[in-house]
Amino acid sequence: MKRVLPPGAVAQPLPGGGMVALAEEVPVALVYDGVTQAVMMASPLDLEDFLIGFALTEGMIDTPAELLRSEIVRQPRGIEARGWLAAAPGARFAARRRAMAGPVGCGLCGIDSLEQALRPLPARRAGRLALGPDAPAMALDALRAAQVLQDAVRSAHAAAFWHPAQGLVALREDVGRHNALDKLAGALARQGIDAGAGAVVMTSRLSVDLVQKSAMIGVGALIAASAPTALAVAEAEVAGLRLIARGPGGFVDYTGETLREDAA
Repeated sequence: MKRVLPPGAVAQPLPGGGMVALAEEVPVALVYDGVTQAVMMASPLDLEDFLIGFALTEGMIDTPAELLRSEIVRQPRGIEARGWLAAAPGARFAARRRAMAGPVGCGLCGIDSLEQALRPLPARRAGRLALGPDAPAMALDALRAAQVLQDAVRSAHAAAFWHPAQGLVALREDVGRHNALDKLAGALARQGIDAGAGAVVMTSRLSVDLVQKSAMIGVGALIAASAPTALAVAEAEVAGLRLIARGPGGFVDYTGETLREDAA
């Protein structure tokens, strides 16, 4: 029986015979008001979410309604995701417009000053998100079970939204971890899901740029299997974002306390 591959995967012949599933990776230009703001190497999936999510996590817009319309245009060498901004965000964008190129794994490419690397983050207005001691392991298990592209290609990152009462609500996969998070941010915004009511769960290490993007959309907690960097912890504390990952002795809330003695 012929194997059916999920979107984002392609069949590749092997030199010695047989076939293997590999992840698609294409240049995706994020174009706002006719100006290319970023060119990311990405999976050609959920590009409407990507366009909106990137604008939200980079502070270009405050709500999805400020992106008035969009279109996805396939070009011979890649894809353009085009969006048109409302008047106020469009004016801000025009004032600081610049182009940047971001390869896979890069979350701060294209900034033009040291100040932009540590941009001011909005502080979480609500109190700390309540999570039980088993929540991190449950969230990571749910994330892993839902990774359809990763199961096929073994090379895809994922970002998911996990709600304490509802479980896994949304998931996006991509060859780039930042892309996956931006796509998830766009999906949550388009569906009207309150990011502050749950946690983002990542397959990757927790670097400062993931904290910044999560803080920009008001996420309650950021959970991953790999430990965060020291700067990520510092920025999460400023933003009031819980940062949870495996550490010495089990799951640790790096902005709070040890959650679990069993490393699971």
